[in-house]
Amino acid sequence: MNSPTTAQRIGQFAFDAHASHLTPRSRTVFKRNILDSLGCAIGALPGKPFKALREQFDEYGRSGSCTLIGGGTSSPDQAALYNSGLVRYVDLLDSYMSPGGLCHPSDNFGTILAAADHASASGEEFMLALAVAYEIACRITAIVPVMAKGFNHAIQLAISSAAGSGKLFGLNAEQIGHAVAIATVDNISLTCVHSEPVSQWKGFSPGITGMRAIYSASLAKRGFTGPLRLFEGPNGLVRMFDQQLEVDWGDHRLEVIHETVMKKYCSLIHGQPVLEATLDLKRRNGVKSEEVEEVVCDIFQTGFDIAGGGGFGPKDDPQTKEQADYNLKYLIAAALLDDEVGPAQLEPERIQAADAQDLLKKVTVRPDAAFSAQYPHALNTRVTIRCKGGRIFSKEHVGFEGGLENPLTWERTVEKFHWLSEPYADEALRGQIIDLVSTLDEHPIKELMQLLAKVGPEPRYPAKHPGIQ
Repeated sequence: MNSPTTAQRIGQFAFDAHASHLTPRSRTVFKRNILDSLGCAIGALPGKPFKALREQFDEYGRSGSCTLIGGGTSSPDQAALYNSGLVRYVDLLDSYMSPGGLCHPSDNFGTILAAADHASASGEEFMLALAVAYEIACRITAIVPVMAKGFNHAIQLAISSAAGSGKLFGLNAEQIGHAVAIATVDNISLTCVHSEPVSQWKGFSPGITGMRAIYSASLAKRGFTGPLRLFEGPNGLVRMFDQQLEVDWGDHRLEVIHETVMKKYCSLIHGQPVLEATLDLKRRNGVKSEEVEEVVCDIFQTGFDIAGGGGFGPKDDPQTKEQADYNLKYLIAAALLDDEVGPAQLEPERIQAADAQDLLKKVTVRPDAAFSAQYPHALNTRVTIRCKGGRIFSKEHVGFEGGLENPLTWERTVEKFHWLSEPYADEALRGQIIDLVSTLDEHPIKELMQLLAKVGPEPRYPAKHPGIQ
């Protein structure tokens, strides 16, 4: 008998996953990440792309069984695109780090939520499928340096989202393998999506990947077959990655959630320690933006390449949200000017303002060999601020709140949720969402969707929360 292919082994792993594999400790952490994803999604609701997506759904037909965050319904695949885009938009979602790159496990969230909603799943079933998706995406990211080889992490997202959706749709192991193959073979994503000028598509690539994945799972349920030698076949992923995928899919543990890291600042994950150090120097020393003559940021090579002006292009003239949240020069300038880096700092009017554009030109970002050698096990940085009058302040900073050594607690995640969702949901509704997520494995997913439908797509309430920065 021929040995099963990698796609089939992944299908078997997803099929075999059982609620008993989710330990009480892992369930607690998953609920934290779920609440975090919902806060990110709600905070993104007024974004212009989401109005455009709703218009597109109207044009193409929006009838369907799935609730959109912020109200309205659509088809499962369109809901996957919409809700996934929301989670990613403000760039505050979770991350998983590996030597060759990273992935955002919560890129799976919008797709798995739509699949659970369509399947009328229980909260328990949703959490298990989400855990399966997290595990698959992160296990591949840990083994294959996808980004270092020129590819984007939407490739492993296609695999994980299809597997999680297939589990919710009741597919058997063979069918899940076919869903994985169908979703992935046409979703070869390139790292150049991060290159300058960074486009809007960087943030919506995961959503379109999820849209295809959930649709692929539905096709596999109806008997469609895919190229099961997706990895091993001629010119398959093994050749593309130039390495075998040596993952033990017989290991049923669902523990990778403990290796995810969280964000406080609207910035790529590499900018979290930089902004924490910058704000600490500013606040402790009473630094005023108008007295800053120069800022030097030393960082690991990957952070320099992606966001400092290295391999992915210069960072001297950001104009859009997508450029700003991947630009350490702008992010440092915004922190010094506004004493925070939240959604407001990613508005085009703020990015293009003269004070921000002037100050970012005083920021230099440099790669540091010692820091690079420790990445991704440590996200190190050194920020030095030179002020008029000769004052110099410098801080070498290892890690950040939300990192592996100092994880974001449930209580801090609740604060973050209130900060992001306060303008769109009153206190009572926010409390109901938090309470339901805390016991999500005891409720049908439809209860959560009913609450999310009540959230306003436009700001309706005063924003008084000071944030968590």
